[in-house]
Formats: sequence, C-alpha cells, structure tokens
Amino acid sequence: MTRTVRGAIAVAGAAALTLGLAATTGTALASDDAAAKQDVKIGLLLPESKTTRYEKFDRPYIEQKIKELAPDAQIDYYNAAESATTQQQQVNTALAKGDQVLILDAVDAKSIQSSVEKANQAGVKIVAYDRLAQGPVDAYVSYDNRKVGELQGRALLEALGDKAEDGQIVMHNGSPTDPNAAEFKAGAHSVLDGKVKIGKEYDTPNWDPNNANQQMSGAISALGKDNIVGVYSANDGLAAGIATALKSAGMNVPLTGQDAQLDAIQRILLGTQTITVEKPYKPEADIAATMAVNLAEGKPIPEDLTPITVTSGSGDKVPANLLTPVVVHKDNIQDTVVKDGLYTVDEICTPAYEAACKEAGLE
Repeated sequence: MTRTVRGAIAVAGAAALTLGLAATTGTALASDDAAAKQDVKIGLLLPESKTTRYEKFDRPYIEQKIKELAPDAQIDYYNAAESATTQQQQVNTALAKGDQVLILDAVDAKSIQSSVEKANQAGVKIVAYDRLAQGPVDAYVSYDNRKVGELQGRALLEALGDKAEDGQIVMHNGSPTDPNAAEFKAGAHSVLDGKVKIGKEYDTPNWDPNNANQQMSGAISALGKDNIVGVYSANDGLAAGIATALKSAGMNVPLTGQDAQLDAIQRILLGTQTITVEKPYKPEADIAATMAVNLAEGKPIPEDLTPITVTSGSGDKVPANLLTPVVVHKDNIQDTVVKDGLYTVDEICTPAYEAACKEAGLE
C-alpha cells in the first residue's frame, strides 16, 4: 500500500472519528438540554385560600406559564391555610420531593427564614412571590406595596373631601406577620397623617374578615357612629367584614380595599365600598414562573425581569421586580378589571347588581 493511500485512509479514519465524536457530543448536548427541560421540578407554596385571588388567579396563571415554558415540568402545589407551621412543613416536603425551585408566598415572612436557609443549603432556589420572605432569597416579584397604601390613602382623602376635618377614621392594616401589610400601612400613613384624625387603628391577624368585622364593631361602639367619617381597609377581604359591620350600624362611609375581588367590585357598584386597588395577577404570575423555570434549568434570570434590588427584613439584598398597581373606582371598572380579563360583565352584573351596572355603564 502506498504512503498516499495509507495517508488518505488515516485522514478518512480521523474524519470519521471526529464526525462520530461530534455526533455523539451533539446528541449528548441535545439529550442534556432535553433532560434539563424534562427535569424541571418546581414547588408552588401559597399562603391561604380565604382571599379568592390565590386559587382563582395566582395558582392557575403560574402553573399555566410554567407549562408553557417547560411542558414536562413537575409542579408540586401547597396551600398553607394561613398556618406558618404548616408552610414550614410544606417546604420540607418540597425539598424531600426534589424540587429545584420554590415559588414561595410566605404566611409569615420572618418565621419562614429558617426554611429558606435550609433550602438554600440544599441548593434549592427561592423565588419570593408577592411577599418578601426573609433569608437568602434568589429573586422577588410583587407590586410596589408602599404605593398601594399611598393610592388607598389618597382615594380615601378625596372621598372624604371637607369631612376629613369633621370626624375620625378607622384603620385596618392587615396581618402583622405579612411584610406587605407594613408597607401598605406606611404608604397610607404618609398620605393621611396630619390630614385626618385616626380614632382607632388595628392590625388584623391572618387578614381575617371576621376579625375585621369585630374590630369595626368595637370601633363603632367606642367612637360613636356619628363620629366616624371613613374607613381605611388594607384589602377587600377585610373590607367585606367591615362593610357588614357598617351596614349593621346603619352606616355608609368611604371605604378602601385592595385585590379587586369580585365582591369588592360589586360593593363599589352599590356604593358600599369606594375603591379597590387592582394588582393585575397575570403579569406577576408570569414573571414568577419565568424566574423559576430559568433557575430550575440552571440559567440566569434575564436582567429585565429584576430591574431593582430590595432589602428583606433579614438584611438580604434580593433582585426584584415591583409592578405598578391601579386604583379601581365606579367609573373605570370597564377599563380595568374587565379589560384585564379578571371578570366579565356577566360575572359582575348578576341580577342583584343589574341596576347599578346599568348606572355605571356596564351592560
């Protein structure tokens, strides 16, 4: 065999080996890529179900977006039913199941810190959702909660008009274990302080409407119904309990809210609640899901999804995205919650609300 032929055979053999290695490497990379997508395991931990948003909007939106981004993803869902202890146990369960990322809406931002640290030590990523948990959180998405309180405070002042100087208001600030409640409260006080007299002020454990109802009834007894000109309520669940207490006392004064619950929209139409603050759930849910899938696949979170950094109660610096809330009142229901797809006109305008809907131009 000539040297030229032997050289040609050697070159051909080397080329074949190179092609074979390239094919093998390409197959392995493709296989690894597919495995990364197939192995996505995400735990979704929500705090409670008394507020209708979590089961009606947050959970389905988050799960839908995760499946859109990673069709074979495993999603383990947990609802803590307002129990911080239960949520800690649920984190342990999620870690035992091998979840790579936890989307966590904390019942108690402080007490969950030990669970966040445990997850971090196990190499599990944490996306704080709606409430900023303490500890080494990897990313956070919510709304500008101080802004929510400011919007509520301004709306209450506008509704009070000249009556702001004539009487007292009652404040219901939400759960003391929810860091968002403290921000709503601070935002509201920044607007209301010095412009109204606060006759009674409450923190309402577990965001419980029954607690708010009892607190409002107590405030009416203590202050006298003729001396109360308005009520600040941090969310719509509390507003429901407060509205019942006001109705029982024969009162109808300006009342705020938040979350754009269906019953709140209907109260606004009837005039028994003044405003609510809408925090469109889908954008928040989509961002949280996108963050989680990127982290589960070992990818960095796109910078445009975490444009700012916030500091948690434990002093941890967390990349974050804070979205902008919107005030909903009687005249913009069509352009807010209906346009955003939260509710249809038919869902809002049931027979009991038909006349009010017609008056508001919802037909």
